[in-house]
Amino acid sequence: MTTLDHVAPPSIHGSYADGFHEVAHTFAASFREQRETGAAITIYQRGKKVVDLWGGLADAEQGTAFARDTRIVVFSVTKGLAAMALHLLADRGKLDWDAPVATYWPGFARGGKGAMTVRTLVNHRGGLAALDTPLTMADCVIPQRYPFLVRALEAQKPLWVPEQGQGYHAITFGMYVRELFERIAGESIGTFLRRELFEPLEADVSLGTGPEYDSRIATLYTPSLRTRLTHLAVSALEGGNNETRVARDAIELDSIARRAFLNPSLGQKGIHVYNDVEARRSELAWASATASADGLARAYLPFAMKGTVAGRRYLAPATLEPLYSRQGWSDRDAVLQKPLGWAEGFLKEEPHLFSPVRASFGHPGMGGCLGWCDPLNETTFGYVMNRLDWRVRSPRAVALCKALYRSPHMRTE
Repeated sequence: MTTLDHVAPPSIHGSYADGFHEVAHTFAASFREQRETGAAITIYQRGKKVVDLWGGLADAEQGTAFARDTRIVVFSVTKGLAAMALHLLADRGKLDWDAPVATYWPGFARGGKGAMTVRTLVNHRGGLAALDTPLTMADCVIPQRYPFLVRALEAQKPLWVPEQGQGYHAITFGMYVRELFERIAGESIGTFLRRELFEPLEADVSLGTGPEYDSRIATLYTPSLRTRLTHLAVSALEGGNNETRVARDAIELDSIARRAFLNPSLGQKGIHVYNDVEARRSELAWASATASADGLARAYLPFAMKGTVAGRRYLAPATLEPLYSRQGWSDRDAVLQKPLGWAEGFLKEEPHLFSPVRASFGHPGMGGCLGWCDPLNETTFGYVMNRLDWRVRSPRAVALCKALYRSPHMRTE
């Protein structure tokens, strides 16, 4: 393990390079102020590690320390990994973003979806944010039930005219992308990513996590219902915000947001079902990948460095150039109730949140974890934590990103 120029501040471990003092002290402050249980952050710039920090507990009940290589279930950060797999196919001439999905998956044409393009689907503009067929997690994690899930995907009719609206496909994105990918590649998306991206990059990430990693998985801690309701009530009294809009929408029985987030049913365990072995063993391309902070930062290296890392070409620069601009945008996404944009499956967030650089992209996960890259500065960012935030965008992740851009080594355009 390489020690960088400066040892981590008190309360955390690791080191950081000259110019990244703000990141280290912002990260340490979250522990001092008891906003974290366990967490890690890793940043690379031009292929060199410049921030490598961790601290806290992976399991509070057992007193297990959060280590540099501790993994968590990264929730929707998984969608960014799935988008990586599609880009590798596109780079090899096996996927055309503007071809109808049905070109590769004929059954997708059912329900009036025959003309929908891959680009429309992965940019959350296809009207497929929710499914009419009720599902359970068992339908998603038991291999014998997978054909039932595929039939539900094929039968679904768009909830709006494709390209005439945008709504975050919180769960269905991963369902559709997994089946599309496997129709083209003839193998599982997790197997492909491991061989073609994660292992060559030495990225500590898995979609479909084997038992050899079980001892390194941190326990997820979610806010209690009382905590969520208290925060939402205070927010409503103060005039409301993004979170109150989402919560209000989710209460309505037939709202798109409710349907997008609550099918498949998670059962009595709720979100804690993702602590179960069965969830992380499965290749749920919307949520179940596991990763360390270093693993996420390394996975994004080719996407920040014009496709080539340590002399190996993963992607052509021309494959990546379309990602530098928004391909879709909504001032009020129908599900997340906030301004949001997309480019071929990657999030293009508001510039005041993760990055002021418009070319940047990546994907956050529920609770606050983040995998992100900035091609202008050739910088990648991985942040994982096991105390989940109740907000749509965690202030802890946003604060770390803002601290990064206060570094003298970072350009803002």
